[in-house]
Amino acid sequence: MVLTQTILKRTPLPIAILDNNLKFLATSDKWLEQFQGQKDLLGKSFPECFHDLPEEIFIDIQYCLEGVEQRSDATRYINKNGDALWYEWDVNSWLNEDDSVEGIIVILKDRTLSQRNRLLLEKSQQVARIGHWEVNLLEGTLYWSKITREIHEVPEDFQPNLETGINFYKEGHSRDTISELVNNAIATGSSWDTELQIVTKNGREVWVRAIGEAEMVDGQCVRLIGTFQDIDKRKKAEINSKIASERLAQATNSAEIGIWEYDLVQNDLVWDDNMYKIYGVSESDFNGVYEAWESTVHAEDKARSAEEVQQAISGEKEFNTHFRVVWPDGQIRWIRGMATILRDEEGIPLKMIGANWDFTELRNAQMKLAQSEESLQGAFENSRVGMALVSKEGVFMQVNESLCTSLGYTQEELLQLTFQEITHPDDLETDLKLLNEVIDGKRNTYQIEKRYLRKDGQIAYIYLTVTGVKDIDGNLSHFISQIIDISSRIAAEQKLKNLFDLTSKQNESLLNFAHIVSHNLRSHAANLTMITEFLVSDKITEDERDNAKEMLQTATSGLNETIQHLNEVVQVQVVSEEDLKTLELEVILKKVLNDIDALIPHEDSSMSIDLDTQLEVKGVNAYVESVLLNLITNAIKYRHPDRPLKLSIKGSANNGKVMLSFTDNGLGIDLNKYGNKIFGMYKTFHRNKDAKGIGLFITKNQMEAMGGSIRVNSSVEKGSEFILEFKAA
Repeated sequence: MVLTQTILKRTPLPIAILDNNLKFLATSDKWLEQFQGQKDLLGKSFPECFHDLPEEIFIDIQYCLEGVEQRSDATRYINKNGDALWYEWDVNSWLNEDDSVEGIIVILKDRTLSQRNRLLLEKSQQVARIGHWEVNLLEGTLYWSKITREIHEVPEDFQPNLETGINFYKEGHSRDTISELVNNAIATGSSWDTELQIVTKNGREVWVRAIGEAEMVDGQCVRLIGTFQDIDKRKKAEINSKIASERLAQATNSAEIGIWEYDLVQNDLVWDDNMYKIYGVSESDFNGVYEAWESTVHAEDKARSAEEVQQAISGEKEFNTHFRVVWPDGQIRWIRGMATILRDEEGIPLKMIGANWDFTELRNAQMKLAQSEESLQGAFENSRVGMALVSKEGVFMQVNESLCTSLGYTQEELLQLTFQEITHPDDLETDLKLLNEVIDGKRNTYQIEKRYLRKDGQIAYIYLTVTGVKDIDGNLSHFISQIIDISSRIAAEQKLKNLFDLTSKQNESLLNFAHIVSHNLRSHAANLTMITEFLVSDKITEDERDNAKEMLQTATSGLNETIQHLNEVVQVQVVSEEDLKTLELEVILKKVLNDIDALIPHEDSSMSIDLDTQLEVKGVNAYVESVLLNLITNAIKYRHPDRPLKLSIKGSANNGKVMLSFTDNGLGIDLNKYGNKIFGMYKTFHRNKDAKGIGLFITKNQMEAMGGSIRVNSSVEKGSEFILEFKAA
C-alpha cells in the first residue's frame, strides 16, 4: 500500500482518489501543484473543495458512482469571476471484491494556460495572416491550413497538390524562384525563406512570405513543411517607400539639398555628398564634428545659430532657420536649415537629422525685389497722381493720399467702398464695359475720362488709366488704376465755353444793338432834319411853324427816350466770377414787392410765394433786383382783363443750381408766332400803350451776364411761366 501511495504521489498526472462519499483518500503531487490553493485534502469532500468546477465533471462522477466504468470529457468554463477556464478530465470507478463501487479515481487537467496560448497563437496567425502547409512526398499530398486557403482565395474543399501549389506563384521570377527552392530542398534538404508574388484564384496579385523546411530520412526527403504569410500590404508599402526614397534622393540631388545627421551623444556629424557642395568644402577637409560645422558659419550668425541648435535640443522650438556660411575661397552663401530631434523613451535627445540647401540666389532676388517694392511703394504713396489697387470686384485694396485728396475721402473710408459706388451713374456703364474686356482678356489696359462723386457731393472730373495685373499662373489678380484729377481743366474749359457762349451772345446782342442804334438814330435824325428844314423855310405859316415846333419837341423827346433805352442796354456788362456775390433771394424779393406795392391790384388778386429755406444765389444785386422787378411788373401789366391776377413764385435748389419760376394767369404769348422774338429788343406782343419791348431783352442779358438763363412757357389766354436758373451760392 505504501508503494502504491508512493507511485501515486509521484505520477506526472493530476490524480485524486475519492471514496464512495467523494472524500479524498489520496492525491498526486501534480494535483496539488495544479491546484495550489488546496492543501491537506485528505478526508475532505471533493464537491466542497472544488465547488467551482464545471457541472459536467460532477455529472460524470455521479455516473461512475452508479456503476459506469469510465467517463471523460473536456469543456470551456466561465467561473464566477468571469475568467475563462479549460478543463479536461477522465473519471473511473474503483470496485471492491464484490464488484460494488468503493471509490472514484479522477484525473483532472487544467488546460487553461495551453488553450490560451493556442488561441493566442491562432489569433496572432490570423492577424499576421500566417498559414501552414505540408507536403508528404511519399504519398504525394499537399495540406493547406485555413489561412493558407484564405490567402489563395480558394474554397475549403479545394484539394491542392505540389504542382498546383507552385502554379499559384506569379509566372516569371516568382514561379521560377519557388520551383528552384523546392527542387533544391528535395535534393539537398536545404530550407528557404523568401518573398514572392502569387496570383489568387480571384486573379489578385498578392505578395507572400514562403518559409519551408525539408525532413530527411536516410538522406532522402520525405516531407516538406512550412508557413505561408500574406505580406501584401507591408511589401507594397516597402516598395512604395523604396520608390519614394529613390525619388527623394533624386529630388534632393536635383535640388541640391544636403542631408545630415548629428549624433548628440558621440558628437558625430555625418554629411551626404550634397552637403560638401553646399558648404564648398571637400570631404577630406571635414572632420565630422559639430565644431567643424560651426567653423563654417559667418561670424555675425554664429551665436544665433548655436543658440537655435540648443533651443531645438532642449525642445524650446523647432530648428527652422537660415544663416550665412563662408566658403574657403571667401564667398558668402545663404543656407536654409531644418532638422528634427530623435529622443529615447525618457525624452533624452539622441540625434538631430536635418537638411540644408543654398538659397543665395533666391535671397539676392528677394532683396532686389524688396528694394524694388520699396521703391514702387514710395512712388505709389508719394505720387501726385491718384493711384489705387482695385480687386476684380471693384473694391479698393490700396489707395494713395493724392486720390484721397481728389475725392475728399480718408484712406479708411475709400477702402470700404467700391469704384462703382463713387462713379457717376452716367459713366458707370462705359467704365464697366471696358473693365470686363480686360477681365475677358480682350485688352490689357484702357483710358477714359469719367466723373467721380466726391464725398461732399461735388463732381470730380478725372482721366482714368486701368491696367490688369496677373498672378504667377497668368490669371488676372487685380487692377492698377491711375487717376488724374482734371476737374480744374474741365472747369476752365467750361468757363471758357460759357464765356465764349456769352461773348457770342453779347456779340450778337451788340450787332443787334448796332442795327438798332443805326436804325433808330437814323430815323430820328431824318425826322429832325425834315422838321428843321421845314422850320427854316420862308414859305410856312405861323400856324404851321407852331405845329412844327410841337413836332420837334415830340421828336426830341422820342430821341431822348431811345437814348435812355440804349443806355440801359449798354449798362448790362459781363461780370466775372469774382464779381458775383452771395445773395438771399427772399430778401431781394421782399424789397421788390415793397417797392411796387402801389402797383399791385390788391382787389381779388392773389400772390403765393414758396421758396426753399435760406435760398441763396451767386449774382449781382442790381441785376437780380431788376430781373425780379421786370417779371413781376410784366405779370401785373399783362394781366387778363376778365379775371383777377394770380401770381405764383416758387424757388428750389438742385445740383448746384437755383430754379425760380414766375407763373401767372394773364394774357399769355403765342410761342408759335413769337417764340424766337420774345427776348428781342423792341419786341412787343400786345397792344399795351406802355409796352416798349425793352424789359425782357434787358432781363435776358442780365441773367446771362451772371452765368444764368431764362426761358418761358406760355399759352394764349391761359398765362405764362418764366423760369430763371441761377448759380447756387
